[in-house]
Amino acid sequence: MEKINWYSLEKEDISGKLNTDLKNGLPSDLVEKRLESIGYNELVGKKGVTIWQMLLEQFKDFLVLILIGASFVSAIIGEVTDAVVIILIVILNAVLGVMQEFRANKALEALKEMAAPEAKVIRDGKIIEIPSRELVPGDLVLLEAGNYVPADIRLVESVNLKIEEASLTGESVPAEKNAEVVLGGEVPLGDRSNSAFMGTVVTYGRGKGIVVATGMNTEIGLIAEMLESYEEGETPLQKKLDELGKILGIASLAICGIVFLLGIFRGIPILEMFMTSVSLAVAAIPEGLPAIVTIVLALGMQRMVQKHAIIKKLHAVETLGSTTVICSDKTGTLTQNEMTARKVFVSNKVYSISGEGYKPHGDFSIGDSKCEPLADTDLKMLLTIGLLCNDAKLEESSYGDEKTWRIIGDPTEGCLVVAATKAGLDTDELCNRMPRLQEIPFDSERKRMTTFHSYEQKYVAFTKGAPDIMLNLSSKILKNGKIFDINDEDRKQILEVNHNMASQALRVLAFAFKPINDIPKKPDPVEIEKDMVFVGLIGMIDPARPEAKDAIRICKEAGIRPVMITGDYKDTAEAIARELGMIDENSKALTGTELDMMDEQQLAAAAKEVSVYARVSPIHKLRIVDAIKQNGHIVAMTGDGVNDAPALKKADIGIAMGITGTDVAKEAADMILTDDNFASIVSAVEEGRVIYSNIRKFIFFLLSCNIAEILIIFVAMLFGLPVPLKPIQLLWLNLLTDAFPALALGMEAKEPNIMKRPPRNPDEPILDRQMNWQIAIQSTFMTIAVLGVFVFSLNNTSNLEIARTYAFATLIFSELLRAYTSRSETLSVFKIGFFSNKFMVGGTLVSFLLLLVVLYVPALRYIFDTVKLSIYDWDIIVLFGIMPFLAAEIGKMFLKSK
Repeated sequence: MEKINWYSLEKEDISGKLNTDLKNGLPSDLVEKRLESIGYNELVGKKGVTIWQMLLEQFKDFLVLILIGASFVSAIIGEVTDAVVIILIVILNAVLGVMQEFRANKALEALKEMAAPEAKVIRDGKIIEIPSRELVPGDLVLLEAGNYVPADIRLVESVNLKIEEASLTGESVPAEKNAEVVLGGEVPLGDRSNSAFMGTVVTYGRGKGIVVATGMNTEIGLIAEMLESYEEGETPLQKKLDELGKILGIASLAICGIVFLLGIFRGIPILEMFMTSVSLAVAAIPEGLPAIVTIVLALGMQRMVQKHAIIKKLHAVETLGSTTVICSDKTGTLTQNEMTARKVFVSNKVYSISGEGYKPHGDFSIGDSKCEPLADTDLKMLLTIGLLCNDAKLEESSYGDEKTWRIIGDPTEGCLVVAATKAGLDTDELCNRMPRLQEIPFDSERKRMTTFHSYEQKYVAFTKGAPDIMLNLSSKILKNGKIFDINDEDRKQILEVNHNMASQALRVLAFAFKPINDIPKKPDPVEIEKDMVFVGLIGMIDPARPEAKDAIRICKEAGIRPVMITGDYKDTAEAIARELGMIDENSKALTGTELDMMDEQQLAAAAKEVSVYARVSPIHKLRIVDAIKQNGHIVAMTGDGVNDAPALKKADIGIAMGITGTDVAKEAADMILTDDNFASIVSAVEEGRVIYSNIRKFIFFLLSCNIAEILIIFVAMLFGLPVPLKPIQLLWLNLLTDAFPALALGMEAKEPNIMKRPPRNPDEPILDRQMNWQIAIQSTFMTIAVLGVFVFSLNNTSNLEIARTYAFATLIFSELLRAYTSRSETLSVFKIGFFSNKFMVGGTLVSFLLLLVVLYVPALRYIFDTVKLSIYDWDIIVLFGIMPFLAAEIGKMFLKSK
């Protein structure tokens, strides 16, 4: 394909070559054809691990290699049956391991796709959001501050556009872009001012451009071989488990070595003791633990997706369970994110506006009297400024027979469009009559936005922003269609109305204009945004989410402190916080101005009590996170803007908004909320606690069972008893009890009191004192039960094969019952429901059926050295096997009473 220097072409030439309409974008049918011929817009990374590679990895384990070696030794000395069965069990174990790993990988891949950035494009004349991988050359893309550039783009429109291109050019300063420039000759990447490149970040302004390259054809695609996909390392929990596994492995091997020496000392054949010791080591060491942990974490992440939380990093899952403070934005997270204009102040009059949400239907009234809004020229000017100094669009859509309205853009701006539409202003007609010719975009430091328009054969600048700032920048005021110098009485009245609105939890914006002689090419905010004509105020409300109140109550019961951080006024923030139950009448709120006057120690002291931070900028969030962390808390922090990224990275859990969040915020975050809802954060915290609790449960189960298996052989050898279990029986036992029941414990539902416990200390060991005692008790009772039934059978039958069958069946039966008692460390299995975990019922049923198979199928009885048991034999097995179960349940009663 011929290389085209798109930066050297006029935008009309580019649109012609790619069949792109500069207003309507590409038609859908052409998009589909290009997607088929060119492929998806994605970089081809290194290939993933194949199933065969996963299978091979299963055989690299040291103990598995020893087991394979033992099977070859068995075959050489004539024990072919034993050798074949051992190999089959090893293969079966490997297949189960591959299935678990494959399922976990698939789950993680699905989550990565869900977290992928989206692009805003114009297709068929409509603005839509699509996954960036679905972009094709010719697509018309819209860029805004905070977006990742989703492909290589030739700009056709730019307004104060700056793009951070350090990842490609190494330049730390954002590059200024100008769509009108046409470059000639060979131009270095860093000098292509009319182009934007895949993977870079828009830091200021906005733009529009045509996609000229996707996927591996982009500039970053040309160096893709140098880019390796980020591979997430082990989580702190997995590292702890690895260390635990090594300790247990060494201890188990040491004990197995002692067992081997004891057997040799007693005159048992070396090969028999070697096989017994190796099989015991394989059965005793929980080699499947890492695989089960990974799959439980991945499946837990999938459950969180159903609760509107996408977890990007595994470590976030376990950290969630330790969270002690949740710092949340107000707008859209604690509230419904459907801003509605309620009050308008203009020319000493206060208007009320009716209507709900984004439906453009409602009335304007003063007191109880309805009025015609466009009859008031000052009100018309105020609504005109709100409509034109605005990047949001109101769009009608249909779901079945029901028509709904939605806002594309910022909800605060959206409610101004809705208010103007309610008054009868026509957006298209007004935009055509007074087109936007230039702009100074909103930024969080200036707290205002200005647009430039033609107006009655002249020019005008419209500005909206924070009332206090706008009032300070205004020297005149509009009253009854005339312009006057603003005086102290005017200022006092405006501030009083602003305070009254804010105290009603209304967010207030002020509006002003300024006649100008011409449109500046590079407008200077300092020069333009001064000596303005003040017009009025609009008070809007974003109602609290009904579910947020319950979520905050749950937080407090769980020992988690919810904290609100907002750019809104203090009065508004406090009103919403009180409504939600975050604070009471005596609680203190802290403003950004007050925060600036504090040093780090003072802020850390204040952070112990303050739950509402108002009028703060994104840069303050970083200091607030630091202050809370200084007090020893585990902090979750929400954010959506470019400037929120440092705070999201600094927090223990960074949470980006999926709907309103910028790509930069999503990239920096550990978690993305797909519904921007505070209640979803609390659900994710709950799920994090459930996952950690379940991991503890199956560790509890595996260790108590595996230690019991070692003790049974060790104690028998110590007291001169025959070996109670054959090597092949130990391997079968390991397969039956370690796989299905352990995995079922990882699927256990939440316990009813999970959110009434205090947050977990992340430094606490997995095996605390209480669990160590419980493991010791359970292992002891299982050892007593199995050796008891073994000795009982030997004394009554004098038949070693029958006694071993008794021991084999009793151990499996007691371990399967043990799985049920492991479902809660404190609650009785009868209280949580014996059959309420369907995975446990299915897993233990399969394991028990596999036990019956080796007891009642003649050919398998020969292989596994078992005998057929009668119904009367089962009476004895159940009697002994239920002992550990009863001990565990009685132990829970004792723990509960403490």
